[in-house]
Amino acid sequence: MDLREVLPGLHLLPLGISNAYLWRAAEGVTLIDTGPPGSGPAIRAALQHLGVPPEEVHHIVLTHFHDDHAGSAADVASWSGARVIAGAGDAAFVRGEQPGPPPAFTRAEQQLHAVVAADLQPASACRVDREVTDQEVLDLGEEAVVLSVPGHTPGSIALHLPAAGLLLTGDTIAEHRGQVVLGPFNIDRDAAWRSLQHLADLDVEVACFGHGQPVVGSASSALRRATDPFG
Repeated sequence: MDLREVLPGLHLLPLGISNAYLWRAAEGVTLIDTGPPGSGPAIRAALQHLGVPPEEVHHIVLTHFHDDHAGSAADVASWSGARVIAGAGDAAFVRGEQPGPPPAFTRAEQQLHAVVAADLQPASACRVDREVTDQEVLDLGEEAVVLSVPGHTPGSIALHLPAAGLLLTGDTIAEHRGQVVLGPFNIDRDAAWRSLQHLADLDVEVACFGHGQPVVGSASSALRRATDPFG
């Protein structure tokens, strides 16, 4: 089982080309992102490894609508009964009510995307039980502040858990070859960079990304040194 404890209560679950995270509190479990389609069995296996019954997954938080993050949301929601939470600007795309806007690829990103998304299947439409906007607070057993970070997608969100010193950035920020970077495949690169800088202004010790390895310790400093290697 390729499951890593990032800090007490938080586990990283790599799901092919993207990461999901399991946040465990006394009140239940929150799944942040669900990987590409077909990731449901791996998520169930991770829960079993942790001794967590499926019905204890109370929330699924989707950082954005892309297929490698929302791909298994409908499946997991069906067998867990979890409430699905997504940014208001992406909710219609998660529900399948309309197609989401494609990224504005740079040349370097075109080459990268052709490799990493070669076998990626489209996500099934999934209900969204709660649409959230900037600064809303979620009770995930600990206060989690929703941060609106448009640019990667219209409704991209990040989660900030101040008491844990934890930031989950979605795809606004990534880790690539040991370096913190602006996440690729954005609909608006300038807006995404502004969102990254907004997140870098937070005081956090741990930052977890949709792609790449987390930064554990002095994460804010690492975010402020972020680069844009795909521009």
